[in-house]
Amino acid sequence: MQRIRLRYTKRGRLRFTSHRDFQRAFERALRRAEVPMAYSAGFTPHPKVSYANAAPTGTGSEAEYLEIALTAPRDPEQLRALLDASMPPGLDIVEAVEVRTSGLADRLTASVWELRLDGVPPEEARRAADTFTAAETVEVQRQAKNGVRTFDARAAVVSLEIPDLTETHSSQADRPTDQPCAILRLVVRHVTPAVRPDDVLSGLRAVADLAPPVPAAVTRLAQGLFDEETGTVTDPLAPDREAAEAYSTAEPTAAATAPA
Repeated sequence: MQRIRLRYTKRGRLRFTSHRDFQRAFERALRRAEVPMAYSAGFTPHPKVSYANAAPTGTGSEAEYLEIALTAPRDPEQLRALLDASMPPGLDIVEAVEVRTSGLADRLTASVWELRLDGVPPEEARRAADTFTAAETVEVQRQAKNGVRTFDARAAVVSLEIPDLTETHSSQADRPTDQPCAILRLVVRHVTPAVRPDDVLSGLRAVADLAPPVPAAVTRLAQGLFDEETGTVTDPLAPDREAAEAYSTAEPTAAATAPA
């Protein structure tokens, strides 16, 4: 059985797609692309697809991940192209690697988010971000199944700042307009309870009275393992890619040294 890990995006109006909607669209794409899927056992078999830490409905993303299991081997790049052609524009399959290492979910420990605040002057956003990061705790409330829940939104936030807009990530972000606005870059750890971008926006409103005149456009730029030394979020597919390269390099060497 071959397993493939995929990275996909949610762009434009498709950022309003729920995770359930994406699942339906992806399973249709699997059928259209005639992917030899492995299925679960039981009365109602389902294709073996594992989803990891999906972004909230209404947010864009450049870094969503899933894993599929196949009954027959396929070239990852050819499979990616077939699936991408079978998905609606905006839900794009942008990367595929064969699984060579374990623990993808364990490598998704933090996310990088970009918050576009239309109608907010950059200096006002900078002041609010500085106030937020200077606070020891920032309590916010969220409606949960069992009622309103109060929790600290500050502890999970690694950084909150105005980014350098010449960076590569900013050109990838899902932006509804080209008008001047404030951009915030947020790095947040995946903790329990999860701290989402809208929780941070609630915290900015609570501690700095920052209230954008229109809803913020939020895009996840990356998610992966948080590197404590560099303060960056690393690529979760890199270990699989490196293991595949090492295997392809070792294979010809082994063949050349094999006895005749």
